[in-house]
Parts: sequence; C-alpha cells; structure tokens
Amino acid sequence: MRNRFFLFLLLSLFLHSCVGTGSKGVFGTGVSVALDPRSLGTQIDDSIMQKNITARLALIEKGYLLKIKTKVLDGRIFVTGQVDSPEEKLQVTKLAWETKGARSVKNDIKIKEDFDFKRSAKDLLITSQLRTALIVDKEIKATNYQIDTYKKKIFIYGIALTQDERKKVIEEAKNILDVKDVVASILLVEDLRIQQD
Repeated sequence: MRNRFFLFLLLSLFLHSCVGTGSKGVFGTGVSVALDPRSLGTQIDDSIMQKNITARLALIEKGYLLKIKTKVLDGRIFVTGQVDSPEEKLQVTKLAWETKGARSVKNDIKIKEDFDFKRSAKDLLITSQLRTALIVDKEIKATNYQIDTYKKKIFIYGIALTQDERKKVIEEAKNILDVKDVVASILLVEDLRIQQD
C-alpha cells in the first residue's frame, strides 16, 4: 500500500512538472491542460522536446537560455528571441529542425546587425527564385519547406514525402544563379515521430 502511494505521488509529480496545470501559450493566452486539444501523451512529448531543445541550445552557448525562447505544440516548434548574427539564427533553426519529432519550425528570431541593402536584395531574389521553382514543380509540396538565404548561401528546412522529392529540392537550389552553397535539413515523412493519418 505504501509503495502504491509513493508510486502515485512520484507519477503525479512527474506529470505535473512536464505538463503543468496551466501554461502560457505562444500567443500569451493561458491554456488549461483540461481544455488542451492535445492528448496527454502528446503534451508530454512536446514538453520533452522543448526541454531537449533548451538543453541543446545551452550546450552551444549558455547565453541562449536568456536570449532564445522555444515552445513546442504537437511537434511544431516556435522559436523567438534575438541573436548577434544570421549564422546564429540559422544554427538555431537547424538545431530545431534536427530535434527528433519536429514537424515544423517557425523561427521569429531577430538579428542585431547593420543592414546591407544590396546583399539583402540579392538574398531575397535567390529565395524568391527557389520558392517559385518549388511551387511550379507539381512533384514537390512547396508548403513543406522553409527557405533562408544569407550571403548567397541557401538554407532549406522541411519535410519531403519521398527521397526523390528531397533530391529534386536540393537540385533546384543548386541550379539557381550565383548560389555559393546549399545546406539542406530535409526530413522524410517516414522518419517523423508523428504522422498525420
């Protein structure tokens, strides 16, 4: 009897620390666990993913604990904060995409940097060309990809339905004029922890 009570108490503490009785949502609204549409298992998985991302960010730089905030909802990762360079922003985005179970990443990190109009315009043009190429190609689901370009280097994050689709996306990026390099973090649907039915 005493062991059961201890086990119950331990389990209650664990679930309470993982999920909480209420939490502040991404948009600042309180969400009660009882009203949360996610299953308890999904809430726990999201909490574990969020702690994993936070720990990995701290390993890169302890200052990220104060500068970057993350939130995970049903495998979708939301990242906000401020960093010193675009390379740091891209590194954080890559880390989020490489988190096991990530379904999507929304990166709203701001960069403290002097603005270079000419470079930014060229990077925007490269991003637009790739986005258009992905939309035009009917064998690629363009909405599954996030594209960032910095100093003519394309960073692609997303989820491919097949290995062929992943290869096509990378080839499209490499074929754009003036591109120096392509860094792809593209997961396959079959590799995802959570798949839509």
